[in-house]
Amino acid sequence: MSQALLPTYARADLAFERGEGPYLFTVDGRRFLDFASGIAVNSLGHSHPRLVEALTVQGAKLWHVSNLYQIPEGARLAERLVANSFADRVFFSNSGAEAVEGALKVARKFHHASGHPERTRVITCSSAFHGRTMATLSAAGNLKYLEGFGPESEGFDHVAFGNMNELRAAITPETAAILVEPVQGEGGVRPASLEYLRSLREVCDEFGLLLIFDEIQCGMGRTGKLFAHEWAGIAPDVMALAKGIGGGFPMGAVLASENAASGMTPGTHGTTFGGNPLAMAVGNAVLDVMLEEGFLAKVERIGKLLKDRLEQLVAANPQVFEEVRGAGLMLGLKAVPLNTEIVAALREEGLLTVGAAENVIRILPPLIIGEAEVDEALGALERVCARFSKTSPGGAA
Repeated sequence: MSQALLPTYARADLAFERGEGPYLFTVDGRRFLDFASGIAVNSLGHSHPRLVEALTVQGAKLWHVSNLYQIPEGARLAERLVANSFADRVFFSNSGAEAVEGALKVARKFHHASGHPERTRVITCSSAFHGRTMATLSAAGNLKYLEGFGPESEGFDHVAFGNMNELRAAITPETAAILVEPVQGEGGVRPASLEYLRSLREVCDEFGLLLIFDEIQCGMGRTGKLFAHEWAGIAPDVMALAKGIGGGFPMGAVLASENAASGMTPGTHGTTFGGNPLAMAVGNAVLDVMLEEGFLAKVERIGKLLKDRLEQLVAANPQVFEEVRGAGLMLGLKAVPLNTEIVAALREEGLLTVGAAENVIRILPPLIIGEAEVDEALGALERVCARFSKTSPGGAA
């Protein structure tokens, strides 16, 4: 590791030279099946030809002009997102944390413009993760990430994930919105029940609050629908997107209904790089692929296959894994040994995964995988289970 880098990452001793589909290749030629996908970012795998073409064609023409001018590809992408979601308005950013910050500003500005400037507080959930800025860290309230950074940003009330009684009790005349991940990722791959999501919509309607969904990790096809909340048959007022929306190119977005966005007028928000021509070209290419007939149906089918196979693995190896969590191709294995040890062992077997809270291993393959990749991943998992079974209490010496 270079001494010039700020030592904020515990990096694995791997350097990749190239990628192709669901595979990564190191500089010394080793091949890895990538079931981490850059933490749910490489939604269409590596070097997807449609994305490469879009980026290279646009790169030869125009990179950046700023939002002082019209960006036609951005307007087109916004129109397509609106046509395929609950939203009427879209704002493009560079990252998930920026998207959440933008969503919070939309909520506060909505109430201010509606004559209720006192409504600034946002109810959020335990075990959430919304980004690494001070506001998004404070929104999640995870002390592990807040320690050492001084006072938290004001304005957030934390309640237990999934507990509607606690949430209702937290609502005050100052409450502006509720912010929830339909499937918590960093928090341990914990899906909200569909009834809970529907109850959130009901309580927001009852109290005049805005419902904000953070679909940065669970959105853009990962659960088998374009957006995870669609399974509940309800819609938020505001949604934050990033990760898979750019297929590996840095990109985020805030989607909002016309009503929720009514306070956002010229000058109320902005970005230097957000919505740049390169990002917009790639975002449109990602959407081209995801909206093709049968794409999301295949994600759903392969997700069910993978979950079934993982459940069989857990049942056969209770000394290694306790349960399978998640939806679609956003799955988690709750481990018995330290998840970091299993992630490292899987890496030795050529399978890349990523850890999460509650001793969970996240399984986040590209959305393009098929049955062959499921078989290959399960082979690596079975070999690791055999290894840990021999060293676990009661196992062979």
